Amino acid sequence: MSLAVAMVAVATSSAHAENVDAVAAAFGAREDISHISMAPSGVKVAMVMPLHGTGDAVGIADLVKGGDVRQVLAVTGPGQRISRCSWASDEQLLCIVTVRQKKAGEVLGYSRVVGVTLDGKPARILTHDGNMYSQGFTWFGGSVIDFAGSKPGEVLMLRQFVPDTFTGSHIGSSDKGLGVESIDPKTGKRSIVERGVGNAVEYISDGHGNVRIMGINPDMNTGYAKNFIDYSYRKAGEREWASLGRVTYNSSGTVSGFQPVAVDPALDVAYGFKNVDGFSALYRVKLDGSGKEERVLARAGTDVDGLVQIGRSRRVVGASYSTEYRTVDFFDPELAKLRTALSKALPGDPAVSFLDASADEGRLLMFIGSDIDPGRYYSLNKATRKLAEVLPVRSALLDRELAEMKPVQISATDGTKIPGYLTLPPGSSGKGLPAIVMPHGGPSSRDDWGFDWLAQFFAARGFAVLQPNFRGSAGYGNAWFGKNGFQSWRTAIGDVNDAGRWLVSSGIAAGDKLAIVGWSYGGYAALQSGVLEPGLFKAIIAIAPVTDLALLRSERRNYSDYVIVDKMIGNGPHVSQGSPAQNAPMIQAPVLMFHGDWDTNVDIEQSRRMESRLRAAGKEVELVTFAGLQHSLVESSARAQMLKKSDDFLRRNLGLPAS
Repeated sequence: MSLAVAMVAVATSSAHAENVDAVAAAFGAREDISHISMAPSGVKVAMVMPLHGTGDAVGIADLVKGGDVRQVLAVTGPGQRISRCSWASDEQLLCIVTVRQKKAGEVLGYSRVVGVTLDGKPARILTHDGNMYSQGFTWFGGSVIDFAGSKPGEVLMLRQFVPDTFTGSHIGSSDKGLGVESIDPKTGKRSIVERGVGNAVEYISDGHGNVRIMGINPDMNTGYAKNFIDYSYRKAGEREWASLGRVTYNSSGTVSGFQPVAVDPALDVAYGFKNVDGFSALYRVKLDGSGKEERVLARAGTDVDGLVQIGRSRRVVGASYSTEYRTVDFFDPELAKLRTALSKALPGDPAVSFLDASADEGRLLMFIGSDIDPGRYYSLNKATRKLAEVLPVRSALLDRELAEMKPVQISATDGTKIPGYLTLPPGSSGKGLPAIVMPHGGPSSRDDWGFDWLAQFFAARGFAVLQPNFRGSAGYGNAWFGKNGFQSWRTAIGDVNDAGRWLVSSGIAAGDKLAIVGWSYGGYAALQSGVLEPGLFKAIIAIAPVTDLALLRSERRNYSDYVIVDKMIGNGPHVSQGSPAQNAPMIQAPVLMFHGDWDTNVDIEQSRRMESRLRAAGKEVELVTFAGLQHSLVESSARAQMLKKSDDFLRRNLGLPAS
């Protein structure tokens, strides 16, 4: 296969001599595209793009005619975001709008599905909002689970059913819980496909308008959810439900049981993940009543954790896993061949992801990027073999030389080899540098090879950055995950500190120029590293960190997942010993923290408590808060401010020249 590739050349320049404000603005800028999808014809794409501070807009680009991007929807209110848009037809979009509001000191969130036509007519809210008699509020606005509905032109959409006071009358309804409707996006006409089922949390269709799987998460008659989901399935063409199995969320945070993800109607199977011998593998289970199970893909020493689907029916075409690099094994021979051809045609052996396709799969939408390329979106016409760039993800970085991210093995104190990624400043010798250990969030997560805007900023400013996948990280099996990064904090934080020592012993870092930076659980790890080994790091930066495990537990008391979070944190001496806010006097290094005051992942009270305890202990600490921002601080000026202030803080405390 030969490919005609249309690309934009990337110029390079050094950011070292630049003013820090310009570098921070470039790396802190929001992505030009946060979500993209292809129309059924393959002629157009819809893109969610940044607008003003935290606002979002939806733009339409014509891949054939070209021309300017046409804006068809925008949200600019406080706490309003557009998370994604999909195509019901070539002239109809379905967009999910999320809203956060602060009421009586508590941040509340809800979503709505908005139908947008390209003919200029006003947008229509398709979420069923109930009526004046409804006995509750519709928090979950729904999402599309199938582009084939009960009738041509309709789609299947999840709906949160809320009963009303007219129950028992012709206009009333006692339905409660999650269900499915078939909706005509043009008219808003709807019909019930699956009535609301109390405690239902998931429905999976077959891509052809048939709901085949349902998941129910029972509660404990206290409002708290139990730690398992019971899945049921239907045989093809039948309505009765039969048991598919139970998925249990264990106290450590690991999962047991077959967890369905997709249905293949041609094979009449459910694809899903199952943990066997301590590692996650991809399985498929027959939905014909036989229960026949087949292992599709497993890899020694790593979890198979991603399913690759494509097209309007979300056809299963492969699965992915990470070793040093993210790898996709394609079941579809044509896509496997195409991926190989693309790797040969494009420089630098980039990662290629298939995101979407036209209805006939004749045109494909792809993302192609690497560690030194934030990525670009491409369309491929399979008939002409022409690959054309749509838009880059981060235009602010197009003229910058980025740093390579290299896989490394770090020796822990007990001899265990800890995998990680090392990013060195472009053109540096890699010796005697100021250096940062940057543990990932989670704790049930991991770092992967690829572009990382935070690591790249620090590398551009002359720092070496090491990202360790410490024990407690996901992706390496149950034994590596252990009891999770909170219950087994000594092991996880020990590995993080060993990463710092490795930087010094290898000569990469000077011992007096070593810092630690982390976000979310990474922020927790950064602070707790100073408790476990005071003085190792000379400066600590924590972004939206967990600081007190007892507080984290109490913050979930009014949420349905309280029991699951309670078990994940566990009980015993580790709760107080593993809480940096309860051990603030032990921290020696200066601390800088950042937090959004609308953060619903980690409440800002976590940072405020840490600041208070450090001040009471006479320590150097500063907390920077961002009004109206959530956990990821998705606002360009806020991120630029955070990066500049972090650079100034590190230079001051590591004895580096200001710039």
